Amino acid sequence: MSSIKKVLIANRGEIALRILRACKELGIQTVAVYSTADKDLKHVRLADEAVCIGPHPSIKSYLNIPAIISAAEVTHSDAIHPGYGFLSENADFAEQVEQSGFIFIGPHAENIRVMGDKVAAIEAMQSSGVPCVPGSNGALDDNEQRSIKIAREIGLPIIIKASGGGGGRGMRVVESEDDLADSIRLTQSEALSFFGNGEVYMEKFLTTPRHIEIQILADQHGNAIHLGERDCSMQRRHQKVVEEAPAPGISPELRNKIGNICAEACKKINYRGAGTFEFLFDNDEFYFIEMNTRVQVEHPVTEMVTGVDIVREQILIAGGDKLSITQDQVEIKGHAVECRINAEDSITFMPSPGKITQYHAAGGLGVRIDSHIYNGYNVPPYYDSMIGKVITFGDNRNNAIVKMQNALDEMVIDGIKTNIPLQRKIMTDEVFKKGGMNIHYLEKMLGGEE
Repeated sequence: MSSIKKVLIANRGEIALRILRACKELGIQTVAVYSTADKDLKHVRLADEAVCIGPHPSIKSYLNIPAIISAAEVTHSDAIHPGYGFLSENADFAEQVEQSGFIFIGPHAENIRVMGDKVAAIEAMQSSGVPCVPGSNGALDDNEQRSIKIAREIGLPIIIKASGGGGGRGMRVVESEDDLADSIRLTQSEALSFFGNGEVYMEKFLTTPRHIEIQILADQHGNAIHLGERDCSMQRRHQKVVEEAPAPGISPELRNKIGNICAEACKKINYRGAGTFEFLFDNDEFYFIEMNTRVQVEHPVTEMVTGVDIVREQILIAGGDKLSITQDQVEIKGHAVECRINAEDSITFMPSPGKITQYHAAGGLGVRIDSHIYNGYNVPPYYDSMIGKVITFGDNRNNAIVKMQNALDEMVIDGIKTNIPLQRKIMTDEVFKKGGMNIHYLEKMLGGEE
């Protein structure tokens, strides 16, 4: 029995409903906070209490820290669960929640802060023995010979990145030593122009990597375990579209090797709660890129193959309990696939908000639907377009894919456009069915319109 008696759910949509269900199973009361646009959300209707925290702009509601903490105070909540997105990886929010006397269902603010800084995160992982992308380990200077020496040690091709970069700017791929000096100067100039900071660094450029991530759980008593890996390589514009567990082609030995490294890293940094280590995987090597200090959208595929309720564990850990499972009890069985269902045109990808006039969920053995929609629900235009997730589980990968094909055929969402036609296309794609696609494959499959 958790020491937490009432949880405020600081989120919306399917993840808010997912948290509410976990709380109910634990006998914990729930408080839903919502914007004026979300008064008819399913979890708002099902929660024990509901508090409107502001108008539809996120900055005035779901990102409004004082409003959320005030709602926790007036409802006498014990803890706040941030879900994913919004304030879930905001270290200041986590800090203010705990300073206000509430439990933050997530890691300590210092962990969130370090992992939110790319350079600091890489340094922390390197010191913990987690494999990272080979790089210059610091800013490049004007010494051309030194830069060439670093590039040779890393191995071409390499990529020059602006330390303060983002949004795809301040990056330049170099395939020849002859182009290195000019590329560094151009990237420095671009970085100074765009970000006011001309500092750049060098990393190995992985041309066709896969995106594989490791799910971990850690408690406050020094225990940490991994729950295997997920393959999230089917992406469009860096947004995941399909996820699966386990990842095709990853041996149990390799899984346990990298998983144990991640679990040990969590112990070293005193991590608490659920977290995900994201890697690029190339030529049988893992390269750390970032850590997500929250529950992931794709957590259900891991739950399906391990039988571990990740959200339940989050809540119990936050309440001071030890992990309910040890590493030797973790057993990966079968295969699970998840398709994200978005309210958007399947060809143009334009958002498609509006009223759902008819909704029929798929069903059957091994089919799970995580969604907050219902007949007559109005999808608002103000938030992320994801309206649900279809997850299927089978004895093997092929069986899980066939079940997904059937589930997508059964699914009915009328009144708005969705990406179900795209997901059907992916499930019947011969390359996808073989498995092991790299992160560029989906955009190539879509005709390179990206």
